[in-house]
Amino acid sequence: MNAFAEPTAEKHFHPDSRQAWLRLATTMLISTIGGVGMWSVVVALPPVQAEFAVPRSEASLPFMLAMVGFAVGGVFMGRLLDRTGVLGPLALGAVALSVGYLGAAGAGSLAMFALAHAVIGFGSSATFGPLMADISNWFVRRRGVAVTLCSAGNYLAGMVWPPIVQRAIALYGWRATHVGIALTCGAVMLLIGAVALRRRAPAALINAGAAARKGSPAAFGLSARALQILQALASVHIVAYCGDLGYGVARGADMLALMMAFGMVGRIGSGFIADRIGGLPTLMLGSALQGVALLLYILYDGLVSLYVISAVFGLFQGGIVPSYAIIVREYFPAKEAGTRVGIILMASLFGMALGGWMSGYIFDLAGSYRAAFVNGLGWNAVNGTLVLWLLFRREGRVAYA
Repeated sequence: MNAFAEPTAEKHFHPDSRQAWLRLATTMLISTIGGVGMWSVVVALPPVQAEFAVPRSEASLPFMLAMVGFAVGGVFMGRLLDRTGVLGPLALGAVALSVGYLGAAGAGSLAMFALAHAVIGFGSSATFGPLMADISNWFVRRRGVAVTLCSAGNYLAGMVWPPIVQRAIALYGWRATHVGIALTCGAVMLLIGAVALRRRAPAALINAGAAARKGSPAAFGLSARALQILQALASVHIVAYCGDLGYGVARGADMLALMMAFGMVGRIGSGFIADRIGGLPTLMLGSALQGVALLLYILYDGLVSLYVISAVFGLFQGGIVPSYAIIVREYFPAKEAGTRVGIILMASLFGMALGGWMSGYIFDLAGSYRAAFVNGLGWNAVNGTLVLWLLFRREGRVAYA
């Protein structure tokens, strides 16, 4: 018997029930705690860069490897979820998160600090994609809202952790701060998961969810593999930016928290939209609005403007990532949700990791982040084009089949 296997829920359990909403609240809490692994590196970048005396492109390496670890971990944790239920990835993620932060605290070079963040990202991955895939099996009518609320835990982490980490670094230094995170977050994640997430969704509920799906890859005239690849292709440094403009890293951390707060609102709102119009149109809407926000970053760099644009960017960008998870549940079997969500998130996060390095490299060449925002705007246009093509292809087949 698998050590991480969860007891089956009662047969009389119904989707969208009180128990499902309680489970959702628990997953949001765990996602918020484990999400520290994706945000602490952003705030720690300036002091780490100063201690190791490296250029910005090299200082961006820990963020890049954290994203790589998160991306690869998402696929691995997704497969583990499909086989064992949610406790397996949560246990592994909690251990990896603690080990990674201890390694980062004791790093004697930027290379070791960056490698530790690959482990941190791997651990944090258990609190994002796998939780979204798991919670999607407990809802049918409100699946879009449930998935986006679950994913909002990552934004709650982005809202809560940057100011805390920034102040802890100012008081105790970045090494002691990393030790503190290692000793608390992993243990709390494991405890909450073991107590509150032991049940698995009953097979009847999962099958009901599958019956409620709006289509299949054939709706696009594509194989499952081709649709997966197209979704992956479509999914493809505010703190430091504020420091470079002379506003200080504390202002940047506050802006990041503001962005995450509005991102949470955007994510929840996108869930209501997705329940009405579907995941693919919601993704197209989010991509178009994200492009508008990136354009505003290029046009304005005043302090008040950056606060406003950070809020707007978070609001528009918030619903993009959970839209991919919703699309997976609309067009693929429930038993493959963990793996397929992980693959799409991996593609998206590889793009973010590459983008973090590219932003630092472009900054070193141009002495400004404006060119980096132009680069991001171009990639956003590629995303929107692919999603728009899928929309037209699906509608065309529905109209003329």
